[in-house]
Amino acid sequence: MLYFEQQLIRQFDGRLHVESKLADHIHYYGNPYYLFLPDRVRPSPALGENAVMSPSPAFVAEPASGRVFAARRIVRSTDVAPSGRLRLDALARYLQTAAEDDVVDAGQLSDVGWLLRRCAVTVRSFPVAGERLSLRTFCSGTGPRWAERTTTVIGQAGELLQAVAVWAAVRPSDGGPVAPGDAFQRVYGAAAQGRIVSARLSHPRPGAAVAGRAWPLRAADFDVGGHVNNAVHWAAVEDVLAEAGWLPARAEVEYRRAILPGCTPELVTGGADGQVWSWLMDGGTVLASALLARDRGTG
Repeated sequence: MLYFEQQLIRQFDGRLHVESKLADHIHYYGNPYYLFLPDRVRPSPALGENAVMSPSPAFVAEPASGRVFAARRIVRSTDVAPSGRLRLDALARYLQTAAEDDVVDAGQLSDVGWLLRRCAVTVRSFPVAGERLSLRTFCSGTGPRWAERTTTVIGQAGELLQAVAVWAAVRPSDGGPVAPGDAFQRVYGAAAQGRIVSARLSHPRPGAAVAGRAWPLRAADFDVGGHVNNAVHWAAVEDVLAEAGWLPARAEVEYRRAILPGCTPELVTGGADGQVWSWLMDGGTVLASALLARDRGTG
């Protein structure tokens, strides 16, 4: 169970950093990028699949001012593929937990709920089993009824992954869209630096001739909202990766409709030349879609 043992609010180079400490994690009071014990070495990647990809992509920089929240994770055996690299569905849980912890820490529990619209992950290298990670997250943009969150995953070798996600603000009572509100702007507005982002989804529909296969749901896939949790969609992406035989430099998921109890999704795939598209379909309705690309510029 994740809980805060203590929090350190530290000023570093004129920026606010909120660092969460876990009970099972060693205490370190140095700079906001976590250091690791000398005997904690990065495990050797199996079959070279976790090797750092070159050239390294540019990551979004942290804001010069405003709130940056940091959390820690250790990559557990339940979070990795047989090769030892962090699975994308486990990464999605890390991202969601860091976001929830940030909201709680900021005192932003209110009448506004948040639903994920899209998430794009850029990969330099995949974390591996046993690795100690820092997740640093901040608001990187806003819109009338949504906001963008950028999270960088840092390991012993430096910045490994970065996820950029757009969350829609909704009323918990009926799921209708609402503005994030003044309280949100007071806490997160400075980090967003006035940047306006779009919540528009851009993935295409599958072709009419593309066949699919059943992708059964489990009771454990549903969360407190009564729908399939957003991390589960990335489990479908892992199924696609297992067939592709390569790891992506970029991965995107777009969430179009909630997957509710009684739904019987089909997983549809297609693509070539270093990219794979996949869709979760319910009849002719697209529930979610994903793009996996070996080349960061593809898409």
